[in-house]
Amino acid sequence: MAGKTYVPTTVDQHIGKRMQLRRNMLGLSLKDLANTCGVTFQQIQKYESADNRISASRLFEIGTAMQTPVSFFFVGLPGNMPDENKSTRSIHVQSPNSDDPLVRTESLELVYLYWKLSSDKQRQSVMNLLKTLVDGE
Repeated sequence: MAGKTYVPTTVDQHIGKRMQLRRNMLGLSLKDLANTCGVTFQQIQKYESADNRISASRLFEIGTAMQTPVSFFFVGLPGNMPDENKSTRSIHVQSPNSDDPLVRTESLELVYLYWKLSSDKQRQSVMNLLKTLVDGE
């Protein structure tokens, strides 16, 4: 591919966002993940921002490092099957719905903090608070 400029696809961007989501869910820094995978933190950063494409073997390695199946990185990717009437070279994938609460940073932070609570009793208190707030609207 010498001489060609890499242009990230919607799939590359989606995988990068899912990678960042999982890393944050686990409370890992870029450096932590990079050390586990044997690459620089800048490389992990480039994968997450889709500045560099992730090879299949590297994605497998990253999934293993984060105790995550490779399929996790593709969840929420609509239309990932080629249209039968089109060449596979011209596959277009729609962007995930930005209204999806599961792709929002605050949802991730909420889940992360919830599971950092030290007891079931604390988690139940948080659930009760949220239910009360929702019912009160």
